[in-house]
Amino acid sequence: MANEKEVGGLSGWLVVFVMLLAGAGAVWVMATLESSGDGLDWIKAAGVLVLVLDGVCAAGLTVVNPNEASVVTLFGVYKGTIKRAGFCWVNPLTTRRKLSLRVRNFESAKLKVNERDGNPIEIAAVVVWRIVETFEAVFNVDDYQNFVHVQSEAAVRNLATTYPYDSHEDGNVSLRLSAGEVSDRMRHEIQDRLSKAGIEVIEARISHLAYAPEIAGAMLRRQQATAIIAARQKIVEGAVGMVEMALAEISRKNVVALDEERKAAMVSNLLVVLCSERGVEPVVNTGTLYQ
Repeated sequence: MANEKEVGGLSGWLVVFVMLLAGAGAVWVMATLESSGDGLDWIKAAGVLVLVLDGVCAAGLTVVNPNEASVVTLFGVYKGTIKRAGFCWVNPLTTRRKLSLRVRNFESAKLKVNERDGNPIEIAAVVVWRIVETFEAVFNVDDYQNFVHVQSEAAVRNLATTYPYDSHEDGNVSLRLSAGEVSDRMRHEIQDRLSKAGIEVIEARISHLAYAPEIAGAMLRRQQATAIIAARQKIVEGAVGMVEMALAEISRKNVVALDEERKAAMVSNLLVVLCSERGVEPVVNTGTLYQ
């Protein structure tokens, strides 16, 4: 398989100067012969031929803008790619196709897929890309822009089925919480698909992520319940630590001697005070410790 090769045409300004010089000379010679009445028809025919060649050569003039390339073919044979910006001249019989080498971005449509756990979600991605191999972009695929769109959406669909929307355990990768890792994986997967078209993927990231409308309400309640449970766990862990610290301080400073039953009652009361969502109204014991 052929690879891209860079070529450079002749200076367009030099060719224009030569064409103007040859054309002006041919016109002057024919005008001189016409005024003198000399019957040198072959010289007049040569002058007409020079003017025709000038017109044909003018078809070879081309302009290449910055960050642009011109793919040159001659009767179906790839001759090279002009990447140097400027005004140049190439064989007028060649066909030239211009490509933009600028950085472009593409945002996929909102795709509805099932994530790893089987929940339907909506996902969309933004892909930043550019052409780096003009031969592959023109001759390896039918339409490189459509190829980028189709393959990018296919990669996004495949990625969405690999990870869960949300992780319920610490350390697991999820679409919502692991944006950096998911973006890197997406970029590499899209790059693998587009490399055969001479495309470089600069960046790929998720631009939209949500549960499908039919389950969005239920999943929102699930997330809220998960958050409440996690908060309760932290509260209980902190309360138990405070109770342990209180009992240890009472024992260390010999404030009062508590039997196991009174320790259990104290633990129960402290946990109620520390874990309650509302303020607890204490009952003052005016009797003895056991009454």
